[in-house]
Amino acid sequence: MFTGIVSGIATVVSIKKTKKTYSYIVEFSLNLYKNLKVGDSVAHNGCCLTVKKINVPYVEFDVLQETLKITNLGMLGIGDQINIERSVKYGDEIGGHIISGHITNTAEIFNVLQLNNDYILWLEIKDMSLMKYIFFKGFICVDGISLTINDITKNKFCVCLIPQTLSSTTIKNKKNGYLVNIEIDFYTRTTVDTVQYIMNQNIIKKHTGILKK
Repeated sequence: MFTGIVSGIATVVSIKKTKKTYSYIVEFSLNLYKNLKVGDSVAHNGCCLTVKKINVPYVEFDVLQETLKITNLGMLGIGDQINIERSVKYGDEIGGHIISGHITNTAEIFNVLQLNNDYILWLEIKDMSLMKYIFFKGFICVDGISLTINDITKNKFCVCLIPQTLSSTTIKNKKNGYLVNIEIDFYTRTTVDTVQYIMNQNIIKKHTGILKK
């Protein structure tokens, strides 16, 4: 479990690809690999991966083919940077919102606006079915960052970033056309799906009752 508060930035130093496997090695800073051990969960741009090997300051991770399909991790190259968050421990502060590390899909950066101290990121979701989970002032995780939805159009939404978030994450390097990982808030998704299910059941019952008459 994670909170969307990025712990630090890691740099990709090696990528290993075969027909069946994909793994990469990243360089961690001191605060990131402290007490880290094989088997630990670490969020990479919001995607939960498991530590495979440690050779301080380098850490290796395997990436499944399914993960490569629905995230931006397969687009990484040597020298690229990743938002990293260590998993939450008992007693840790929940600074953002609860995040599973299971990416829903990617969104494309449609527009980047800078107005005085405001940094506004407009994102376009290709899968329109996900827009029903996007609510004004709702939570969303973008490349591992817990953010609040500030505005919505038909298939786009925007988030605002404060200077602290810009300085401590990779989001400042993202340009128009870049893909970012998004994770829909679990509680929002559960609520929407539950309400939709109940409404559908009521429609079925009503329709069945009419047929019986």
